[in-house]
Amino acid sequence: MSNKEKNVDIIIVGGGVAGLSAAQYAARANLDAHVFEEMAPGGTILNVDDLENYPGFETPISGFELSDKFARQAEQFGAKIHYGSVGNVQRNDDGSFTIETEDGIYTAPAVIVATGAKRRELGIPGEVEYQGKGVSYCATCDGPFFKGRKILVIGGGDAACGESLFLSKLTEDVVIIHRKERFRAQKSIASMVEHNENVETRFSHIAKEIKGDGNKILKVTLHDLEKNKTYDEDFDAVFIFIGSDPRTSLVSFAKTDESGYIITNEKMATNIPGLFAVGDVRNTPFRQIVTSASDGAIAAHAASEYIDELKGQAYV
Repeated sequence: MSNKEKNVDIIIVGGGVAGLSAAQYAARANLDAHVFEEMAPGGTILNVDDLENYPGFETPISGFELSDKFARQAEQFGAKIHYGSVGNVQRNDDGSFTIETEDGIYTAPAVIVATGAKRRELGIPGEVEYQGKGVSYCATCDGPFFKGRKILVIGGGDAACGESLFLSKLTEDVVIIHRKERFRAQKSIASMVEHNENVETRFSHIAKEIKGDGNKILKVTLHDLEKNKTYDEDFDAVFIFIGSDPRTSLVSFAKTDESGYIITNEKMATNIPGLFAVGDVRNTPFRQIVTSASDGAIAAHAASEYIDELKGQAYV
Protein backbone atom coordinates (compact mmCIF):
# COMPACT_ATOMS: atom_id res chain seq x y z
CA MET A 1 0.00 0.00 0.00
CA SER A 2 1.16 3.52 -0.74
CA ASN A 3 2.16 5.74 2.17
CA LYS A 4 -0.03 8.49 0.76
CA GLU A 5 -2.57 9.86 3.25
CA LYS A 6 -5.23 12.31 2.22
CA ASN A 7 -8.07 14.21 3.85
CA VAL A 8 -11.13 14.58 1.60
CA ASP A 9 -14.72 15.74 2.04
CA ILE A 10 -16.59 12.55 1.31
CA ILE A 11 -15.80 8.91 0.56
CA ILE A 12 -18.15 6.72 -1.45
CA VAL A 13 -17.51 2.99 -1.23
CA GLY A 14 -18.93 1.27 -4.30
CA GLY A 15 -19.20 2.46 -7.89
CA GLY A 16 -22.58 1.11 -8.91
CA VAL A 17 -25.51 3.31 -9.89
CA ALA A 18 -26.15 4.48 -6.32
CA GLY A 19 -22.50 5.27 -5.67
CA LEU A 20 -21.97 7.09 -8.96
CA SER A 21 -25.15 9.09 -8.48
CA ALA A 22 -23.95 10.09 -5.02
CA ALA A 23 -20.59 11.07 -6.48
CA GLN A 24 -22.18 13.30 -9.09
CA TYR A 25 -24.37 15.14 -6.60
CA ALA A 26 -21.59 15.43 -4.05
CA ALA A 27 -19.21 16.88 -6.64
CA ARG A 28 -21.90 19.30 -7.84
CA ALA A 29 -22.19 20.47 -4.22
CA ASN A 30 -18.49 21.40 -4.45
CA LEU A 31 -17.36 18.53 -2.26
CA ASP A 32 -14.08 16.70 -2.83
CA ALA A 33 -15.74 13.36 -3.57
CA HIS A 34 -13.85 10.10 -3.99
CA VAL A 35 -15.40 6.84 -5.19
CA PHE A 36 -13.71 3.50 -4.55
CA GLU A 37 -14.79 0.61 -6.79
CA GLU A 38 -13.05 -2.76 -6.82
CA MET A 39 -14.29 -3.89 -10.24
CA ALA A 40 -15.71 -1.53 -12.86
CA PRO A 41 -18.24 1.30 -12.62
CA GLY A 42 -21.82 0.15 -12.85
CA GLY A 43 -21.94 -2.77 -10.45
CA THR A 44 -24.64 -5.34 -11.13
CA ILE A 45 -26.15 -3.49 -14.11
CA LEU A 46 -23.08 -4.45 -16.13
CA ASN A 47 -24.76 -7.86 -16.48
CA VAL A 48 -27.87 -6.39 -18.11
CA ASP A 49 -27.93 -6.44 -21.90
CA ASP A 50 -30.95 -4.20 -22.47
CA LEU A 51 -32.55 -1.74 -20.07
CA GLU A 52 -35.91 -0.60 -21.34
CA ASN A 53 -37.39 0.92 -18.19
CA TYR A 54 -34.84 3.57 -17.22
CA PRO A 55 -36.46 7.02 -17.58
CA GLY A 56 -35.34 9.16 -20.48
CA PHE A 57 -34.31 6.42 -22.91
CA GLU A 58 -36.89 5.63 -25.59
CA THR A 59 -34.89 2.68 -26.88
CA PRO A 60 -33.17 0.07 -24.69
CA ILE A 61 -29.67 0.88 -23.46
CA SER A 62 -27.16 -1.67 -22.21
CA GLY A 63 -26.08 -1.72 -18.59
CA PHE A 64 -22.51 -1.06 -19.71
CA GLU A 65 -23.49 2.04 -21.68
CA LEU A 66 -25.58 3.46 -18.87
CA SER A 67 -22.92 2.85 -16.22
CA ASP A 68 -20.30 4.47 -18.47
CA LYS A 69 -22.51 7.54 -18.77
CA PHE A 70 -22.95 7.67 -14.98
CA ALA A 71 -19.18 7.43 -14.43
CA ARG A 72 -18.23 10.03 -17.04
CA GLN A 73 -20.86 12.46 -15.79
CA ALA A 74 -19.65 12.12 -12.19
CA GLU A 75 -16.07 12.75 -13.30
CA GLN A 76 -17.12 15.77 -15.36
CA PHE A 77 -18.45 17.35 -12.18
CA GLY A 78 -15.15 16.67 -10.43
CA ALA A 79 -15.59 13.35 -8.65
CA LYS A 80 -12.54 11.07 -8.53
CA ILE A 81 -13.03 7.37 -9.20
CA HIS A 82 -10.42 4.96 -7.84
CA TYR A 83 -10.24 1.33 -8.87
CA GLY A 84 -9.23 -1.10 -6.18
CA SER A 85 -10.53 -2.73 -3.02
CA VAL A 86 -11.18 -1.07 0.31
CA GLY A 87 -9.61 -3.00 3.14
CA ASN A 88 -11.17 -1.35 6.15
CA VAL A 89 -13.52 1.45 7.22
CA GLN A 90 -12.77 2.81 10.65
CA ARG A 91 -14.68 5.40 12.66
CA ASN A 92 -12.33 7.67 14.55
CA ASP A 93 -12.75 9.22 17.99
CA ASP A 94 -13.48 12.63 16.44
CA GLY A 95 -16.35 11.17 14.37
CA SER A 96 -14.48 11.10 11.07
CA PHE A 97 -13.84 7.97 9.04
CA THR A 98 -10.61 6.50 7.75
CA ILE A 99 -10.43 3.90 4.98
CA GLU A 100 -7.52 1.83 3.80
CA THR A 101 -7.27 1.45 0.03
CA GLU A 102 -4.76 0.35 -2.56
CA ASP A 103 -4.16 4.06 -3.25
CA GLY A 104 -3.38 4.84 0.37
CA ILE A 105 -5.26 6.00 3.45
CA TYR A 106 -8.15 8.45 3.12
CA THR A 107 -9.99 10.29 5.89
CA ALA A 108 -13.32 12.09 5.55
CA PRO A 109 -16.10 13.40 7.80
CA ALA A 110 -18.72 11.48 5.81
CA VAL A 111 -18.92 8.10 4.09
CA ILE A 112 -21.59 6.76 1.76
CA VAL A 113 -21.75 2.96 1.61
CA ALA A 114 -22.88 1.72 -1.82
CA THR A 115 -21.49 -1.79 -1.73
CA GLY A 116 -24.69 -3.47 -2.92
CA ALA A 117 -25.79 -7.04 -2.31
CA LYS A 118 -24.62 -10.29 -3.79
CA ARG A 119 -27.54 -12.21 -5.24
CA ARG A 120 -27.79 -15.87 -4.42
CA GLU A 121 -27.61 -18.19 -7.39
CA LEU A 122 -28.80 -21.75 -7.79
CA GLY A 123 -25.45 -23.01 -9.02
CA ILE A 124 -27.00 -25.37 -11.55
CA PRO A 125 -25.82 -26.07 -15.13
CA GLY A 126 -27.06 -23.47 -17.59
CA GLU A 127 -27.72 -20.72 -15.04
CA VAL A 128 -24.65 -18.66 -15.82
CA GLU A 129 -24.68 -19.49 -19.54
CA TYR A 130 -28.22 -18.16 -19.99
CA GLN A 131 -28.05 -15.06 -17.81
CA GLY A 132 -29.37 -12.28 -20.03
CA LYS A 133 -30.77 -14.90 -22.42
CA GLY A 134 -33.77 -15.94 -20.36
CA VAL A 135 -32.33 -16.30 -16.88
CA SER A 136 -33.14 -13.23 -14.81
CA TYR A 137 -33.20 -12.06 -11.21
CA CYS A 138 -35.53 -9.08 -11.77
CA ALA A 139 -39.09 -9.43 -13.05
CA THR A 140 -39.75 -5.72 -13.47
CA CYS A 141 -36.53 -5.40 -15.48
CA ASP A 142 -36.90 -8.37 -17.81
CA GLY A 143 -40.46 -9.61 -17.50
CA PRO A 144 -41.83 -7.45 -20.35
CA PHE A 145 -39.48 -9.28 -22.75
CA PHE A 146 -41.50 -12.45 -22.15
CA LYS A 147 -45.09 -11.29 -22.54
CA GLY A 148 -47.35 -14.22 -23.38
CA ARG A 149 -44.52 -16.74 -22.90
CA LYS A 150 -44.09 -19.60 -20.43
CA ILE A 151 -42.13 -18.52 -17.36
CA LEU A 152 -40.63 -20.48 -14.47
CA VAL A 153 -40.17 -18.71 -11.12
CA ILE A 154 -37.92 -20.26 -8.49
CA GLY A 155 -38.22 -19.30 -4.82
CA GLY A 156 -40.64 -19.22 -1.92
CA GLY A 157 -40.25 -15.88 -0.15
CA ASP A 158 -41.89 -12.50 -0.51
CA ALA A 159 -39.78 -11.58 -3.53
CA ALA A 160 -40.58 -14.77 -5.45
CA CYS A 161 -44.30 -14.51 -4.75
CA GLY A 162 -44.47 -10.79 -5.45
CA GLU A 163 -42.60 -11.08 -8.71
CA SER A 164 -44.78 -14.03 -9.73
CA LEU A 165 -47.83 -11.82 -9.33
CA PHE A 166 -46.19 -9.16 -11.49
CA LEU A 167 -45.33 -11.72 -14.17
CA SER A 168 -48.88 -13.09 -14.09
CA LYS A 169 -50.01 -9.75 -15.51
CA LEU A 170 -47.77 -10.32 -18.53
CA THR A 171 -48.56 -13.95 -19.27
CA GLU A 172 -51.14 -16.60 -18.41
CA ASP A 173 -48.45 -19.28 -18.06
CA VAL A 174 -46.35 -18.82 -14.90
CA VAL A 175 -45.08 -21.79 -12.90
CA ILE A 176 -43.54 -21.17 -9.48
CA ILE A 177 -41.59 -23.90 -7.72
CA HIS A 178 -40.34 -24.06 -4.13
CA ARG A 179 -38.30 -26.75 -2.46
CA LYS A 180 -40.42 -26.66 0.71
CA GLU A 181 -44.01 -27.77 1.24
CA ARG A 182 -45.26 -24.22 1.69
CA PHE A 183 -44.15 -20.67 0.91
CA ARG A 184 -41.99 -18.65 3.30
CA ALA A 185 -43.72 -15.48 2.14
CA GLN A 186 -46.28 -13.55 4.15
CA LYS A 187 -49.61 -15.38 4.24
CA SER A 188 -51.44 -12.65 2.36
CA ILE A 189 -49.09 -12.57 -0.63
CA ALA A 190 -48.69 -16.37 -0.64
CA SER A 191 -52.47 -16.74 -0.76
CA MET A 192 -52.69 -14.35 -3.70
CA VAL A 193 -50.21 -16.49 -5.63
CA GLU A 194 -51.96 -19.76 -4.81
CA HIS A 195 -55.31 -18.36 -5.94
CA ASN A 196 -54.02 -16.68 -9.11
CA GLU A 197 -55.34 -18.52 -12.15
CA ASN A 198 -52.28 -17.51 -14.19
CA VAL A 199 -49.84 -19.06 -11.71
CA GLU A 200 -49.32 -22.79 -11.16
CA THR A 201 -47.73 -23.58 -7.80
CA ARG A 202 -45.53 -26.64 -7.34
CA PHE A 203 -44.10 -27.36 -3.91
CA SER A 204 -41.31 -29.85 -3.12
CA HIS A 205 -39.66 -29.05 -6.45
CA ILE A 206 -36.16 -27.96 -7.41
CA ALA A 207 -34.50 -27.07 -10.70
CA LYS A 208 -31.61 -29.28 -11.78
CA GLU A 209 -30.54 -27.78 -15.12
CA ILE A 210 -31.42 -25.01 -17.59
CA LYS A 211 -31.17 -26.06 -21.22
CA GLY A 212 -31.21 -24.08 -24.47
CA ASP A 213 -29.76 -23.67 -27.93
CA GLY A 214 -27.03 -21.24 -26.89
CA ASN A 215 -29.14 -18.16 -27.60
CA LYS A 216 -32.29 -18.78 -25.59
CA ILE A 217 -33.80 -21.12 -23.02
CA LEU A 218 -35.75 -24.11 -24.29
CA LYS A 219 -36.22 -26.43 -21.31
CA VAL A 220 -35.62 -26.78 -17.60
CA THR A 221 -34.93 -30.05 -15.83
CA LEU A 222 -37.08 -30.22 -12.70
CA HIS A 223 -37.05 -32.69 -9.82
CA ASP A 224 -40.12 -33.56 -7.75
CA LEU A 225 -38.71 -34.25 -4.28
CA GLU A 226 -41.89 -35.88 -3.01
CA LYS A 227 -42.18 -38.35 -5.88
CA ASN A 228 -38.42 -38.55 -6.48
CA LYS A 229 -39.08 -37.91 -10.16
CA THR A 230 -36.95 -35.92 -12.62
CA TYR A 231 -38.42 -34.52 -15.83
CA ASP A 232 -37.85 -31.86 -18.51
CA GLU A 233 -40.38 -29.12 -19.24
CA ASP A 234 -40.44 -26.39 -21.87
CA PHE A 235 -39.91 -22.82 -20.63
CA ASP A 236 -39.00 -19.53 -22.28
CA ALA A 237 -37.58 -17.80 -19.19
CA VAL A 238 -36.45 -18.56 -15.65
CA PHE A 239 -36.71 -15.95 -12.90
CA ILE A 240 -34.73 -16.76 -9.76
CA PHE A 241 -35.56 -15.22 -6.37
CA ILE A 242 -33.76 -17.07 -3.62
CA GLY A 243 -32.45 -14.06 -1.74
CA SER A 244 -29.33 -11.95 -1.63
CA ASP A 245 -26.59 -11.17 0.86
CA PRO A 246 -25.89 -7.47 1.52
CA ARG A 247 -22.21 -6.54 1.51
CA THR A 248 -21.91 -4.89 4.91
CA SER A 249 -18.68 -6.34 6.28
CA LEU A 250 -16.77 -3.06 5.87
CA VAL A 251 -19.20 -1.25 8.18
CA SER A 252 -20.22 -4.00 10.60
CA PHE A 253 -20.77 -1.30 13.25
CA ALA A 254 -23.84 0.02 11.38
CA LYS A 255 -27.28 -1.15 12.50
CA THR A 256 -28.94 -3.71 10.25
CA ASP A 257 -32.34 -5.39 10.02
CA GLU A 258 -32.98 -9.09 10.56
CA SER A 259 -31.96 -9.84 6.97
CA GLY A 260 -28.64 -8.02 7.33
CA TYR A 261 -29.51 -4.88 5.32
CA ILE A 262 -28.35 -1.53 6.69
CA ILE A 263 -31.17 0.47 8.25
CA THR A 264 -31.46 4.09 7.09
CA ASN A 265 -33.91 6.95 7.44
CA GLU A 266 -35.39 8.97 4.56
CA LYS A 267 -32.10 10.86 4.24
CA MET A 268 -30.18 7.58 3.78
CA ALA A 269 -28.50 8.19 7.16
CA THR A 270 -27.58 5.20 9.30
CA ASN A 271 -27.47 5.12 13.10
CA ILE A 272 -23.85 6.34 12.88
CA PRO A 273 -23.48 10.12 12.36
CA GLY A 274 -21.79 10.82 9.04
CA LEU A 275 -22.39 7.31 7.68
CA PHE A 276 -24.94 6.90 4.89
CA ALA A 277 -26.07 3.83 2.94
CA VAL A 278 -27.61 3.67 -0.53
CA GLY A 279 -28.84 1.16 -3.08
CA ASP A 280 -29.14 -2.57 -2.55
CA VAL A 281 -27.10 -2.62 0.67
CA ARG A 282 -29.83 -0.78 2.59
CA ASN A 283 -33.30 -1.94 3.65
CA THR A 284 -35.21 -0.55 0.70
CA PRO A 285 -38.67 -1.82 -0.33
CA PHE A 286 -37.94 -1.60 -4.06
CA ARG A 287 -34.64 -2.43 -5.78
CA GLN A 288 -34.38 -0.76 -9.16
CA ILE A 289 -31.76 1.26 -11.01
CA VAL A 290 -33.87 4.40 -10.80
CA THR A 291 -34.37 4.05 -7.03
CA SER A 292 -30.64 3.46 -6.53
CA ALA A 293 -29.88 6.66 -8.41
CA SER A 294 -32.40 8.47 -6.22
CA ASP A 295 -30.79 7.04 -3.06
CA GLY A 296 -27.41 8.36 -4.16
CA ALA A 297 -28.70 11.86 -4.83
CA ILE A 298 -30.50 12.03 -1.48
CA ALA A 299 -27.49 10.71 0.44
CA ALA A 300 -25.10 13.19 -1.20
CA HIS A 301 -27.43 16.08 -0.38
CA ALA A 302 -27.83 14.91 3.23
CA ALA A 303 -24.08 14.36 3.58
CA SER A 304 -23.41 17.86 2.25
CA GLU A 305 -25.74 19.31 4.88
CA TYR A 306 -24.03 17.21 7.56
CA ILE A 307 -20.59 18.46 6.52
CA ASP A 308 -21.83 22.07 6.48
CA GLU A 309 -23.12 21.63 10.02
CA LEU A 310 -19.74 20.29 11.12
CA LYS A 311 -17.96 23.26 9.55
CA GLY A 312 -20.38 25.64 11.28
CA GLN A 313 -19.68 24.06 14.64
CA ALA A 314 -15.95 24.40 14.02
CA TYR A 315 -16.31 28.17 13.73
CA VAL A 316 -18.43 28.58 16.87
